[in-house]
Amino acid sequence: MALKVGDIITFERTFTVKDVELFTNISWDQRIHHITPDEQGRLVVQGLLTATLPTKVGGEHNVLARTMNFEFLRPVFTSDTIICEVKIEKYDKKENNRTAIVTTFFCKNQHEKEVLKGNFSGIIL
Repeated sequence: MALKVGDIITFERTFTVKDVELFTNISWDQRIHHITPDEQGRLVVQGLLTATLPTKVGGEHNVLARTMNFEFLRPVFTSDTIICEVKIEKYDKKENNRTAIVTTFFCKNQHEKEVLKGNFSGIIL
């Protein structure tokens, strides 16, 4: 898919207990709320695991990220479905045959509550 300024790429993911357990082992982020279920049986998803959502666009388009900024607005829990929208703000061919990309993004849960927003920039390899 060729990208252009103004494109909005939308996708969603539902986080599972297994996702949190695997990320806990990889990140060593073992705070109590990531390993002990709340009264509804949910775990809090690590912020950096939630932050992998907008990086999906970078991975699909071979972006070498230079900057990433995240603002975590509210917790995400296992079984939450997070909808992520990434907007292409800049997409410019450079002299060295590289393409610069700048995006903004926001992620909301199934209750339409914003959980994460930010931006990333880099080059297309």
